[in-house]
Amino acid sequence: MKRLLMAAALAGGVMSSLAQADAAFLARPDVQRYIDEQVASGVFNRPELEAVFANVEIKPNIIAILDKPSTSRPWYQFRSSFYNERLLKSGVAFWQQHAAALQRAEQVYGVPPEMVVAILGIETNYGRNTGSFRLADALSTIAFNYPRRAEYFRGELTEFLKLAKEEGIDPLSLKGSYAGAMGLPQFMPSSFRKWAVDFDGSGHRDIWNNVDDAIGSVAHYFQLQGWRHGDDIIIPAAVQPGVDVSGLVADKFNLHLTVGELKARGVLPQAQVADHVQAVLVPLETAPGVTEYWLGLNNFYVITRYNKSTLYAKVAQELADELRLRYLNAQALQAAQPAATAAEPTPAP
Repeated sequence: MKRLLMAAALAGGVMSSLAQADAAFLARPDVQRYIDEQVASGVFNRPELEAVFANVEIKPNIIAILDKPSTSRPWYQFRSSFYNERLLKSGVAFWQQHAAALQRAEQVYGVPPEMVVAILGIETNYGRNTGSFRLADALSTIAFNYPRRAEYFRGELTEFLKLAKEEGIDPLSLKGSYAGAMGLPQFMPSSFRKWAVDFDGSGHRDIWNNVDDAIGSVAHYFQLQGWRHGDDIIIPAAVQPGVDVSGLVADKFNLHLTVGELKARGVLPQAQVADHVQAVLVPLETAPGVTEYWLGLNNFYVITRYNKSTLYAKVAQELADELRLRYLNAQALQAAQPAATAAEPTPAP
């Protein structure tokens, strides 16, 4: 990652013809008010902020993306986008290449390698698709040109500028998604500042180019959200005939009912689990008009803190399970090959 102090922007290192093209943006009253607020906070000085905003490009295509109607896919369509041979093969290769960092992350944070690998695969295909938008452009576009989300994204813009200053990075050099998600794990700036870690001890948190930092940061996030090492993630369930579970389904992101309480409401676990364990009811449409029910446990809930989608959490669990199986099989096969070679008879001279 290009490591330039934010002050380099003032020196002219990031100034270009874009500054004149977007001078009107810097002059906008709302942008100037934002700069005033940040200067008053004592974190930034005016010249460094003006040097950044003079180079920001507003991206109308981001607004067009945000204005597209959202469409939710059923499980039977969603699953194959992330549970597929491409991610499984890439994931096993990634695990093999970074086994030491993944093992250390499990030791430090208690999060198994397969879950970290699954998350990085789903998010960016192991760093292959981290986003092509300059983050300063993306965050500024939404913060100042999209009123419905302006408050949230102004907060994320502030977090982004802070992290760039803390890490000694030119804020105009960093890229990510159209919505401001960053690096291999696609952290938002506020998530980066809370949970990203310098896992290799380099003195910087670099989730764009340093795989160890990305691995450690995902594991750290899961640990602080309450991941319990060795616990189940999800178990199958059945709903008694005639029971209306619409209220329970609507409450699927709130882990406050126990298995015992769910049983009393007609939801029956199909695997062994103690009545005191907390769970959420998760419906999955496995075919048109066909719904399966599952009980998401604490670790399932933790995955939904990373991405608020039960489909995301379920596919992450399935991908992780298969990745672990394939990785262990590959390790066993590799270990057997030297033994087989040693057992071969030596040809007679």
